Amino acid sequence: MKSVSEIVQIGPVIPVLTFESVEQGKQVVHALYQGGIKVLEITLRTAVGLQVIKHAAQFSSDIVVGVGTLTTVDQIEKAKRAGAIFGVSPGLTSDLHLAAKDIGLPLLPGVMTPSDILFALSLGYDIVKFFPAQQAGGLEMLKAFRGPFPTLRFCPTGGITKELARSFLSLPNVVCVGGSWLTPHTAITAQNWGEVTRLAHAASQLARANI
Repeated sequence: MKSVSEIVQIGPVIPVLTFESVEQGKQVVHALYQGGIKVLEITLRTAVGLQVIKHAAQFSSDIVVGVGTLTTVDQIEKAKRAGAIFGVSPGLTSDLHLAAKDIGLPLLPGVMTPSDILFALSLGYDIVKFFPAQQAGGLEMLKAFRGPFPTLRFCPTGGITKELARSFLSLPNVVCVGGSWLTPHTAITAQNWGEVTRLAHAASQLARANI
């Protein structure tokens, strides 16, 4: 079982994926993989999320499939059975923490405020998701967090674009970023999987200060 620390080092960008159909999910997973993306966050924002997780988990032995938008204990159990290797949540509760720990699903919990961070630190987390990153203060907020939380590492997600990704990854307390720009609506609607692969390749080559 990989730890969150190991997972976030695999690549600088974790695509945040929401699918309307299983077939769409299969095509996107293949296109991202062709572009060098090996870590995925497949959200549970639509009914097909678990089915796509199951497919992605069987697609290749070197893909690390994460489940996103975890908000309930029941979702954690179902995602683990579907083949998810790690979980991502928009926030953190004691119930989510305990359920993920008990079932053996490494968790990347969401934080937005200093109080959120203190709670996550109290439970032993040293890597967290800063969400929603842009709306919560973006680059300047992460710079400010370095003072009181010098050892904490972040995966900012929410409003990250390909233009902003480089700036976030240049921060010493950012280990990777999450984003949906690798799968633009226009490309998905047109089934332009080559464009998804192109964007994935560019994202996989981004440099980061923390690695």
